Formats: sequence, structure tokens, C-alpha cells
Amino acid sequence: MIDQAKLRVLLLESIHHDAVDRLESEGYHVESVRTALDEAELIERIPGVHLLGIRSKTQLTARVLKAADSLVAVGAFCIGTDQIDLDSAASEGVAVFNAPYSNTRSVVELAIAEIIMMTRRLTEKNALMHRGVWDKSAVGAHEIRGRRLGIVGYGNIGTQLSVLAENLGMRVSFYDTDDKLALSNARRCATLEELLESSDVVTLHVDGRPGNAGFFGAEQFKRMRPGALFLNLCRGIVVDRLALRDALVSGHLAGAAVDVFSAEPKGCGDEFVSELRGLPNVILTPHIGGSTEEAQSDIGDFVANKLANFVKDGDTTLSVNLAEQPGISRVTTMRVNTPDIRIQVPPCPKRGAVRAGITPAPFPARQP
Repeated sequence: MIDQAKLRVLLLESIHHDAVDRLESEGYHVESVRTALDEAELIERIPGVHLLGIRSKTQLTARVLKAADSLVAVGAFCIGTDQIDLDSAASEGVAVFNAPYSNTRSVVELAIAEIIMMTRRLTEKNALMHRGVWDKSAVGAHEIRGRRLGIVGYGNIGTQLSVLAENLGMRVSFYDTDDKLALSNARRCATLEELLESSDVVTLHVDGRPGNAGFFGAEQFKRMRPGALFLNLCRGIVVDRLALRDALVSGHLAGAAVDVFSAEPKGCGDEFVSELRGLPNVILTPHIGGSTEEAQSDIGDFVANKLANFVKDGDTTLSVNLAEQPGISRVTTMRVNTPDIRIQVPPCPKRGAVRAGITPAPFPARQP
């Protein structure tokens, strides 16, 4: 049993103050760090830490988990958990929790906004206005109504985007490796190629598992319709950024919006380096899909509650690595206060009798 007054919490990457308040209300000692920590820094800081909170930039590796001599749980204050070695965490008995739903709406609204901005060429108009150029031409500007939106990955974000896009008049197709129920009038595509060849806008909403690394590259961009738009608001590793640049520079794609990158700065104010910088038909945002006050507050409350409940009650509901799994059982120990239980326990037989194979007499029935 951990003394809650001595329980140490380390929160990285500017986690919302609601999480700090919730954990401090339990009597925990909470330390907040503005930026992410690399592996060496985290190995140095993590001894003595009982609860760790991170977002998407901090990599929780097997080496870090080995150095964590007191760690009991990790909170990923985001959707993805591919930055955490979940198998190593499970083998060390460390529960991992995330926030699978809290920032869904924020990501969807950003996707809708960027689709409209690119379709209306608002980034180009804005740049011209700031240079003092008045260009009222409608050439190349379109409504999104009637356009075909192709969603790759039909999970929590993909399904909500599907519904909102239809409400705005878009026609929706989706592709997912799992068998997913189509919402409203969305059309399921049997293959990724079918989706790419029929969509005016393609948006990615897949997870960052290693098997998805680089799965969208030159071949996929070539399959997309000339003049189509592309969005990536999921994970930077899933897209070949050089292939994306080539598709944009050649004019095959009319525009792109990218919110996630395979290498991201550790903190605010650090330099961002990318091959996509400087392209006029590209919207670049600093991984802010879920960065709204509403989403971060919800995430802070949700994950902090999961951590506190795990410490107090051992509750692993929605844990991503210690939930029920095939071949793995959960053991619960219960204490029942039964009066006179001791007199019902039979006396221990002498060792000599056991060694000689003598079976002790059965314990007599309790007398009324």
C-alpha cells in the first residue's frame, strides 16, 4: 500500500492544470514539466516516481520502465499510446491509461476547418491580403457540398468526421481494415485503392502502430485523383513526407494539411524543420488536433481520475495494457470478517506424520 501523502507524480508536456488539481486533491505530490523528456533525461528523473503523465512526444521505452523503481501507472493524456512500450509496462506491472474519446471533437473540427480552407483557397487569399494584394477572383475556389470525402480509418474520429461532413453536404467513403458499421449514408470501400481513386479529399485517421509506418507513400499519392486534397491528423510516421512534397510540387495534389510529423520539437518555441515548409498550398499546424481548452480539460479530468482510481481501488477499467486479455486472469483478494473463524481451522499435522505417509484424522464437525 502506497502512502498517498508520499506518492510522487511527474507530469510532462504541459498537461492541463485540471489534472494537477485532481491529483493534488488526493494528497499526491505533483511535479509538472513544460516539455517532453528524452530517454536519458527520463531515466534520470523517473526513480521514485509512482505516477507518470505524458502526451505524444515522450517515448516511454523498456529502458525507462526498467529504471522506474516505484512506478505503478502511466497516464497518456492523449488518444495514442504508440509512444509507450505497452508489453514492457505490462511485464513490469505498470498500468497504462489513455483518453480515447476526450479530444475527438476537437480533431474533427480542425479537419473540417482545413478542408474548407483548402477548398476555398483561404490560405493563399490570406497571404495575398497581408502583402497588400486584393484578389477577389473565384478561380479555383469551390464549395465542399457534393465533394467526396475519403476517410482512411473509421474509428472514433473517423466516424464523427463522417457524420459532420455529411451534414455539410459532403458524400463520404471510408476504408478500414476492421469490419465497421457505416454511419448514415457513408459508403464502405473494399480496398484503399478504391477510396483513393474516387475521393476529392483524403484524410488519414489511423493509429501509430509500427505496422502503419510509411504505409502511405508515392504509390498511394499517385492513385489519388488529380487536384485532390490530402490531410494527415493522426501520426507523422504513417506518411512518406518526401513523396507528399513531390505530389504537391508537381501539381498532382492541389493542397495538403498536416498536423503531425515523424520528428517534432520537444517544446513550444523550438525550431520546426520539415520538407513541407514554404509550400503555398500546404497548411502546417503544430500537432494541435486535440489542443483546445475543452479537450485538454476533459483529458486532464479523465486520465487523472483513472490514475487516482487505480491507486485507491486497483480499478483497471479501460487500461490499454492490463485489461482482460485471452490467457490472462485477474486475481482479486478479499477479506471477510467471520467470527470464530480460527476455531474452525484444523490443527496442523506433525511433520513426522506427513513424512511417514500417515493421514491425520479428519477434523471433527463443529459441535452446536
